Amino acid sequence: MKRLGVLFLVYAIALSSGNIMAQKLKSGDLKVLKGQSVLNIQYDYSQMKVGKKSADDYVADGIAERNKKKAGSGDEWAAKWNSDKSERFQPTFEKNFNDKTSVAGTTVKDGAADAKFTLIVRVTFFEPGFQSGVGVSKAASLNMSIDVVETAAPATVLAKVEYNKIPSKNMWGYDFDAGARVQSCFDRAGDDFGKFFYKNGLK
Repeated sequence: MKRLGVLFLVYAIALSSGNIMAQKLKSGDLKVLKGQSVLNIQYDYSQMKVGKKSADDYVADGIAERNKKKAGSGDEWAAKWNSDKSERFQPTFEKNFNDKTSVAGTTVKDGAADAKFTLIVRVTFFEPGFQSGVGVSKAASLNMSIDVVETAAPATVLAKVEYNKIPSKNMWGYDFDAGARVQSCFDRAGDDFGKFFYKNGLK
């Protein structure tokens, strides 16, 4: 019992450390966004690695491994991997981001082509983690940055904010689905990025 208490304390400290990890303003000034009511938002996964693999290799290996066990299951998994981005991960990020920035009258919206500024969310690394259900688990994590650009001139980055090793939330053993673990990373990222943008640019 005592050993379980110690393990829980260590896990709680690890989660806490991840939760308070601060974003870094790598360049520019977020105050260019002040007074804007709507910001366009886009996502870029083109440079993402999954563990030690490229995203393409991760998906290809995942398809082959699952199709060996059950024909067609790998293709279903890959389709879900792709659809989760637009159906689960990104909406979660935007909702939480807007929960923090809307107090300043600013929200992000996918497809807001008329907005003066665009936020380009670049996901560069994903650690899928695992949940065995027998006490052994590893949290998922993401590396993510946001480039602030003028919608009409996306090649010029006005500000860049970086946030690495964004941990998944503790789901108390019910995070068997890798998609759920990734979604919880986006959940945390949206919340923390929203706070950072509000405090450093919109307030």
